Amino acid sequence: PLPVLKRYYEEALAFDEVVGLTIGTRPDCIDEEKLDYLQKLAEDYDITLEYGLESFSDDTLKRINRGHDVQSFYNALEITKNRGIKVCTHLIIGFPWEDKNQWIESADILSDLPFDFLKIHHLHIVKNTALAIQYEREPFPLLTPHEYMEILSEFLEHLNPKIVIQRLFGESPPSMLIAPKWGIRNSLLLPMFDDYLKERDSRQGKLYKRT
Repeated sequence: PLPVLKRYYEEALAFDEVVGLTIGTRPDCIDEEKLDYLQKLAEDYDITLEYGLESFSDDTLKRINRGHDVQSFYNALEITKNRGIKVCTHLIIGFPWEDKNQWIESADILSDLPFDFLKIHHLHIVKNTALAIQYEREPFPLLTPHEYMEILSEFLEHLNPKIVIQRLFGESPPSMLIAPKWGIRNSLLLPMFDDYLKERDSRQGKLYKRT
């Protein structure tokens, strides 16, 4: 409820060194009342809303028990735009029933949507989730670091270069992670990926076509 959110947000913003808020939420949890409040905050603070999309496939969202559909994401973007609130989208690459063509198409779709930042990471299987139950019942293949970097580079080539990337790799706590266990920290994956892009002469927006 908005009164609860106000209490939390204003407690944080009361500290002089806090210049804004980044709020992670589901696209089906936002409404006009909350946005009116955040729009007012955005007049004095740096406010970002991060919407967890995860996939452009309703089938995937149903399989992983997200509880919302893709249209909820579009609706959230529509009611958030032109309010002075920055928007971040969160996407996962690597669902085993999806393929590279779908992920590249996701970049094409995202390129023409009204948002500012993007967070991406490879699929993690973590404990106590619908996906973990499926994986433990019948394990399925997951992306290797090289496979992920290959797909990620192509994804970025199709992505609008104006979209700011906030994350390319994610980590789950070892106590929660079931798979994949790459054994490589993000601090090493990033320079590895940077080298990979240089070798391919690849960059964000290289194949982007404005529609």
